[in-house]
Amino acid sequence: MVFSSLLFLFRFLPIVFLIYYLVPFKLKNTVLFLSSLFFYTWGEPKFFPIMLISIGVNYVAGLLMEKYDEKPKVRKICFWVTFVVTLGFLLFFKYTNFFLSNINALFGIGLPLLDSSEFHLPLGISFYTFQILAYTIDVYKRKIKVEHNLIDFGAFVVLFPQLIAGPIVLYSDINKELKNRKITLAQIEEGVGLFIMGLASKILLADTIGSLWTEVQTLGFSNVSTPLVWLGILAYSFQIYFDFSGYSLMAIGLGRMLGFYFPKNFNYPYISKSITEFWRRWHITLSSWFREYVYIPLGGNRVKRSRHFFNIFVVWFLTGFWHGANWNFIFWGLYFFVLLMIEKTFLLKHLEKSRILSHIYVIFLVMISWAIFALSDMSLLGELFVRMFSLNGGIDWIYYLRDYAVVFVLCVLASTPVFKIAADTIGKNRIIRTVFLSAVLLVSVAFMVDSTYSPFLYFNF
Repeated sequence: MVFSSLLFLFRFLPIVFLIYYLVPFKLKNTVLFLSSLFFYTWGEPKFFPIMLISIGVNYVAGLLMEKYDEKPKVRKICFWVTFVVTLGFLLFFKYTNFFLSNINALFGIGLPLLDSSEFHLPLGISFYTFQILAYTIDVYKRKIKVEHNLIDFGAFVVLFPQLIAGPIVLYSDINKELKNRKITLAQIEEGVGLFIMGLASKILLADTIGSLWTEVQTLGFSNVSTPLVWLGILAYSFQIYFDFSGYSLMAIGLGRMLGFYFPKNFNYPYISKSITEFWRRWHITLSSWFREYVYIPLGGNRVKRSRHFFNIFVVWFLTGFWHGANWNFIFWGLYFFVLLMIEKTFLLKHLEKSRILSHIYVIFLVMISWAIFALSDMSLLGELFVRMFSLNGGIDWIYYLRDYAVVFVLCVLASTPVFKIAADTIGKNRIIRTVFLSAVLLVSVAFMVDSTYSPFLYFNF
């Protein structure tokens, strides 16, 4: 039940919000908990027990660590057992076949792989695992107080707006709102506006421009011209941005309507002037999680230079591996590690001298990164890179540029603050704002009715 589906928009959402607004505050978290479990179970009924086990184990671990606060060994045992169980689910479902297949290839043996039809990746497990682990780590480090209310804890874990694909919301982000939050009409209106713009980003921009990348793949990289390959990669770059940022914006909007303030996840990353800046603007909550729970515990930058580089290497290896159990994701993470090290060593100060050249530099390198990210098949990836840099002829690009010109222009503008400035100006007049958002919603729904099923790309990760 994705956000960009008619089922979610016209059945689940109205029913849940109607009940939520009608019940007294003391029952609102119960409504959120039960409706979120229903939302998750609708997509993954057979993995429902894993969700309940993850909630139960971490909830009990928190209580035990509080009870044995003055017994370090007991607290440590509670923490590590919980850590292994919680992370174990993610490792088992996401990485078992990756490790087995690589062991088979390395040693020439035939260890049986898990049946992918039975043991496929549970929806959202990469996101909610990080959220639960952050809670347990913070409790262990005594950074936050233990949550005693099982319903409130469960609502935090499975809160449906951000359950499947983020943003990664820490317990410390919303613990006060879980206990006491206000829901005003202005807040609801703001949330509705954010949700509609996120929906439009997904439906009108990501899905539309993404079809060009699909066409290029269907034609075959060896059959298309070099310019068309680059046009396809540019289309994928826009697709993955508006797909993921659109989901995040919808999640933030839904959270606002429920009385929660989720953290921003994107801040116009394509206007960056360095790769360092790009990663301050892209998937902000994931970068923050790795910085807080991996980079800083390893020593951060308060260590020797060689150890500092090692710490950054670990973070980017894990960042790539978090996205998927394939070598292309590891290469993608290490690609950014190399670029960031080059910038930290000497390049960053030079990039500040020319805004235009630094922006071209970022877009070029980011497009290459998305080419690596998009293809798990190493032979196809090699074929793509050969075509990208060989200047070969093939199916021409002019027809496709003409066909997608309007959506390319819209994507470029929407990648900058231009639309936001216009929206803020429009928003000052309530009538114009309402008419504009209504029109955007109607067009988006029309596209939803006419299109085929299009799940979010980050559901795969």
